[in-house]
Amino acid sequence: SDMHEPSVTVQYGLIIEIYLKANPSHMSILDRQQIILQKLKSITDIHTKAANLKKKAKEKDDSPLQKVMQQSAYKEAFCQIYSPITLMYKLDKIVEKSCKVMDSKKKPFWLEWTNDDEKGQNIQLIYKCGDDLRQDMLTLQILEVMDTIWQSEGYDLRLNPYGCVATGCEEGMIEVVQKSLTLAGIQKWRKLGLDKRSLYDWLKHKNPTEHSLQRAVEEFKLSCAGYAVATYILGVGDRHNDNIMMKETGQLFHIDFGHFLGNKKTKFNINRERVPFILTSHFEYIIKDGEKKPQNFTHFKEICERAYLIIRSRAHLLIQLFMMMLSSGIPQLNNVSDIDYIKEVLALNSTQEEALEKFRKKFKEAQESSWSTTVNWWFHMRVH
Repeated sequence: SDMHEPSVTVQYGLIIEIYLKANPSHMSILDRQQIILQKLKSITDIHTKAANLKKKAKEKDDSPLQKVMQQSAYKEAFCQIYSPITLMYKLDKIVEKSCKVMDSKKKPFWLEWTNDDEKGQNIQLIYKCGDDLRQDMLTLQILEVMDTIWQSEGYDLRLNPYGCVATGCEEGMIEVVQKSLTLAGIQKWRKLGLDKRSLYDWLKHKNPTEHSLQRAVEEFKLSCAGYAVATYILGVGDRHNDNIMMKETGQLFHIDFGHFLGNKKTKFNINRERVPFILTSHFEYIIKDGEKKPQNFTHFKEICERAYLIIRSRAHLLIQLFMMMLSSGIPQLNNVSDIDYIKEVLALNSTQEEALEKFRKKFKEAQESSWSTTVNWWFHMRVH
C-alpha cells in the first residue's frame, strides 16, 4: 500500500522480493489474493461509470455487482482463497446473492463467502476503493496497543480493533463485525429517532432476560469508557452515528478513522464537532441502566480518568509509534507538529494532578455539550 510513495518504492520492493524468494509457498497465496483485488478494482470502475450514466439519465442505479459475481469466471476466481486480512480464515465460495454495493459515499462492496471450515460461520468483508486505509490501519493498531496497556494494568475496556488492511493505493479490505449495527441503524429501527431511550430499548430487545441485559449494560459501560478516552487522545473526528456501532452484546465500537490527530470535519468552514469525545444522553441512559442505577455513571467516570492516566504514563510509546509513521505519506500525519496534538491532550508539560483536572473539565464539556452531537446526528440522518 506504500509502493506508490517514491521515497520508499525501491526499499520496500527489495524487502518484498527477498521475502517472497524465501517463502515461495506464500507467493501463490498472495498471487491469488492479488487476482481478486484486481477484479474488484475493475468492478468498481465499471460500477462507477454505470452509476454516473444512470444518474445523468435519472435512472435507478441497479448494481451490476451480483450479476458479475454470478459469472463462472468470477465464481472460480473468488473461491478457495485465504482472507487478505488474516491467514486464519480460508474463504470457500462466494455467496453472490449476499454481495451488494453499500450506501455510503465511496460505494464500498459488501462481500460474503462460505467458510472453508464447515463449522465456521460465513465470512463477510468490505472492499473499499477511494479511501486511504493506511490511516485506519494505524489507528486500529494504536487501539490494540492501548488495549494491551490497559489490560497490563488490570483494565479490560472491551475495545474491538477489527481487521483492516490497505492492499494498494487508496484501496483495501475491512472485516465485518458480526451481529452489530450502526447507531443510526438502531435509531431508525426504534423509530424514536434521537430519543435517549432508543439505544437502550434495542439492547433490551436483543437481551430479553434481566441477566443478559445487565451483562450488556456492563459491556457497554466498559467499551464506552475505552473508546471515549481513546478517541479523545487520538483526536478522532467525523463521529456521526453511522461511524459508531454496537454489538448485540452491548459492546460499543468506532469505525472509519479518516480524521484523527484533531483534524475534525467541517461544513462550510463550520466545525460540526464541538465536543472532546462522544458522550450523549443515549450513552448515559444505558450506563445508568435506564436511570435505575445512577451510581454506574460515577463508576464510568472513574474508569475514564484511570484509563486516561494509564495511557498518559506510556505517552512516550505512542509518540514513538507515530514518529515511525511520518515517512509513510499519510495526509494527516506528515509533520512532527501533527504529533503535538497527542502531547497537548496528555498534558505532558503538566503534573499528573493538573493533567487529571484538565481531563475532568473535558469530560464535563463532553457531557454538557452532548446536545450539539445530537443535533449533528439529526442532520446526518436527514441527509442519509
